[in-house]
Amino acid sequence: MKIVCRCYDITEEEIIETIKKYNITSLEELKRILNVGMGECQGRTCIPIIISIMSRILGKSPDDIEVPKPRPPAFTVRLGDFIGDEDAHK
Repeated sequence: MKIVCRCYDITEEEIIETIKKYNITSLEELKRILNVGMGECQGRTCIPIIISIMSRILGKSPDDIEVPKPRPPAFTVRLGDFIGDEDAHK
């Protein structure tokens, strides 16, 4: 068992199974199902490995597999807002 995404403990077998089961053709689709690339490392560790797996399974060049675009938060949230700190709004 080879773990590819260490943030979510997702194995190579799970990735291959998901690609075949759902007829996945893009990394964005795989990301939405398995949350790969959304952990602490933000895909810096797993995305290159997943691209290699997908290119092998789909018979595509790694260059043909598009990397999902990062989506930063829509607005800034102060840490104090999470704990109910009244001084956070000053």
